[in-house]
Amino acid sequence: MTTDSLRADLEHYVGLGAKLAGGPGDTGAGEWMDQRLQGLGFATTRQTIRVPTFDLARAELILGETTKPVLPLAIVIPTPPEGLSGKLVVVEPWAKAGDLTGAIALIPLPYARWSSAKAEAVRRPVAAALASGAIAVVLITTGPTGEAIALNADGDKPMFDRPVAIIGPMDAAPFLAAAGGVARLTLTGQGGFRPAFNLMGRLDRGRGRWLVVSTPRSGWTACGGERGPGVAVWMALAAWASRARLPVDLAFVCNSGHEYENLGAARMLEEIAPRPAETALWLHLGANVAARDWHEIGGQLAPLPSADPQRILMATPDLLSACRAAFAGQPGLEAPYAAGAGAAGELTHILASGYPKVAGVFGAHRLHHVVGDDMRCVDAKLTADALAGFKALIRAALA
Repeated sequence: MTTDSLRADLEHYVGLGAKLAGGPGDTGAGEWMDQRLQGLGFATTRQTIRVPTFDLARAELILGETTKPVLPLAIVIPTPPEGLSGKLVVVEPWAKAGDLTGAIALIPLPYARWSSAKAEAVRRPVAAALASGAIAVVLITTGPTGEAIALNADGDKPMFDRPVAIIGPMDAAPFLAAAGGVARLTLTGQGGFRPAFNLMGRLDRGRGRWLVVSTPRSGWTACGGERGPGVAVWMALAAWASRARLPVDLAFVCNSGHEYENLGAARMLEEIAPRPAETALWLHLGANVAARDWHEIGGQLAPLPSADPQRILMATPDLLSACRAAFAGQPGLEAPYAAGAGAAGELTHILASGYPKVAGVFGAHRLHHVVGDDMRCVDAKLTADALAGFKALIRAALA
């Protein structure tokens, strides 16, 4: 797999647009990856899953002359068509909420690369504000770009019983300045569920043990740096492994529903994945496999030619030495951690399922979950470097 072919795959994946589970971008990516596997000789199957959806009509916060767009937290609890009006009260996330009866709580989260509403630092202050009587909550996701950061959420039921929205710090400033006035939050549209699919490609050579390589493909945005390198490496490894003389059968898995707290991965592990006793190695390619790093200068981002080091390589203890050798000199990946506490994303479910030999990557680059996560966030050379490391790790793990 050449750098040019990796670049072409990155461009195609990002060019498919937003990857909301079950939407056109996610479905198009899954069909493209299915065709690639079939062309390599894999027998493919699709596992249908049920994912939330919301056809957004209006999402905004208004106070006086200021109107700004917001992101509704999934599963969306909509407001009435005319919105919800109440006193806008700033609630610091670490402070005890006072009486918020009839108010809209505005919660400025501290600086972080936010990813999930299930994180205690998000869930706890929202729950406390609602318990204190707030009619709705607006979260300020303070992060590297100043944009609103979409948050993963439960895919089976709403996390909260009242509307919750997200606004970026760039748009939140006038609301912080005018707190105490009466604001109106409007979240309208049509919600429901729709089908999406997980993809499994198998190449059974009669070896009796499986190499499983998995990656998610869905997400809130175009997912350039978040998903792109993982998808490109996944396809490149499928092509390489189909030709290499590895002492295993091959199972390549691509899940949808990631943004709903790994919903697709959970269903896949329950129903179609090879069992732990049959698996020689499970390699998981999660978020930020090889996203570009950026300098943060004076509130602006300046691109760097190196990979974002906030990518965590975690592996079962028997693989740590092989991980260090395979990824020597690659920022973040060169310092693997023993699998256990601290795992995130779909890797958490894989480890909990009892697979004996596992390695996986996860992390959040600076444009994680924001609209700007596009081709600026990836580089084919960085993706090629990661690919070389994963090939070396697979060979060492199966030796």
